[in-house]
Amino acid sequence: MTEGTTTSAAEAGDTLTRLEQEGEIAADYLEGLLDIADLDGDIDMDVEADRAAVSIISDSGSRDLQKLVGRDGEVLEALQELTRLAVHRETGDRSRLMLDVAGYRAKKREELSQLGAQAAADAKKTGEPVKLNPMTPFERKVVHDAVKAAGLSSESEGEEPQRFVVVLPA
Repeated sequence: MTEGTTTSAAEAGDTLTRLEQEGEIAADYLEGLLDIADLDGDIDMDVEADRAAVSIISDSGSRDLQKLVGRDGEVLEALQELTRLAVHRETGDRSRLMLDVAGYRAKKREELSQLGAQAAADAKKTGEPVKLNPMTPFERKVVHDAVKAAGLSSESEGEEPQRFVVVLPA
């Protein structure tokens, strides 16, 4: 191995260790929250796409965790920000941690991927830009990725919270 390869491997190891630490801090914070709220749930940690990913899951299929998702994921978004702040307080670094509760984000990701693929197909067919409804940053990212996978480009327009995706024809 060359020195550059060794350095790259060490940096990748350092990044993985840092992301695992973020996951541990987030898990501790969320376990405390679950105890306070008297909700049953297990914490699952992983590293996906260069970010810590933490999920709260329930074996019992209990609807209690839906309280942590809220209407249209609003509570989940707020909880994710609070968890990121808890990580920041401990590490001093900004976190890009992703939080999922009861599989909400995973299901949403699948739906949005299909929406992005359909919008790309519509843009190809009509030759016209396709404007989608306003979305959160997470939702827009998933749609942008799906459009890119379909071979087209997209951009976000507007101001939060009314920011939306426009799929551009080839």
